[in-house]
Amino acid sequence: MTRALSVPSANAPFERTTIERRELRPDDVLIDIRFCGICHSDIHNAHNDWGTGIFPMVPGHEIAGVVTAVGAEVTKFSVGDRVGVGCFVDSCGECEYCLRGEEQFCTKGVVLSYNSLDYDGNLTYGGYSQKIVVKEKFVVRIPDSLALDVASPLLCAGITTYSPLKHWNAGPGKKVAIVGMGGLGHLAIQFAHAMGAEVTVLSRSMNKKDEALGFGADHYFATSDPDTFTALAGRFDLILNTVSANLDVDAYLSMLRVDGTLVNVGAPNKSDQYNVFSLLMGRRSIAGSLVGGIRETQEMLDFAAEHGITPQIEVIRADQVDEAYERVLRSDVRYRFVIDISTL
Repeated sequence: MTRALSVPSANAPFERTTIERRELRPDDVLIDIRFCGICHSDIHNAHNDWGTGIFPMVPGHEIAGVVTAVGAEVTKFSVGDRVGVGCFVDSCGECEYCLRGEEQFCTKGVVLSYNSLDYDGNLTYGGYSQKIVVKEKFVVRIPDSLALDVASPLLCAGITTYSPLKHWNAGPGKKVAIVGMGGLGHLAIQFAHAMGAEVTVLSRSMNKKDEALGFGADHYFATSDPDTFTALAGRFDLILNTVSANLDVDAYLSMLRVDGTLVNVGAPNKSDQYNVFSLLMGRRSIAGSLVGGIRETQEMLDFAAEHGITPQIEVIRADQVDEAYERVLRSDVRYRFVIDISTL
């Protein structure tokens, strides 16, 4: 048994409870969770915004901790290792996507770290808890230069932004725009800058300009100013949309160069709409991206450590999670909440 924070039903306050973790299998790792980041998708799930909530729910998929026991066949990790667990904890390992290291697209259905049924039909519980048992294949090593508290948001927010920037070739000679300066956006700026791209931030107001430039942005524009869309028409090779609100998609598509792509990683509750001519006239594309595989997540952590990329966080106690959810919805966080699990 291990202590945890649980949501008994949609929109209910968190309750302290206990949950059971499975006994160690030969390829399992037992992790003492030290920190867990709060992701906006935790809030969507806990509020059942997407209609897929399974309750009672223990959210959390930005898990950082220390190995305390390993199964008999584990070779990658030892007791005392600093490790992380991200958005999923199992996949079939046999389909074409698993075999190429993109387990998030597993054709059998990836097993999410929480709010998911594993292949035995058991409900998974996430990182708002003291301990977790995970197959070693789905555990990543946290570099020594990354503190565990700042490493935790990288397990979702970090890979969510790193993966599309890499896939769509952000780098020298490329003009990249980041929509939104929140939990995802402030990391996207750092990754795109470290990759060598020219980075522009598109935010609702000018309030965060100095911070954006500090994270490595080259330019900053307010989307509340209609002149912004005129001034930036046809400018970008890639626009990474990190916000969870509906946008004027046509206006953003107008800022793409020929063959440019608007990639969505934020997930609004309602469907977006756009005019197909916004795509046709510039051979533009709309795309989406879903985190990254285990191999790429390890690559992202190593890249972050090498380039000094860290999220800006506010560490909170376990009894502050309800308040933190409310503050995220008010955009009152700079820029990511992390739960100190020792307070649970």
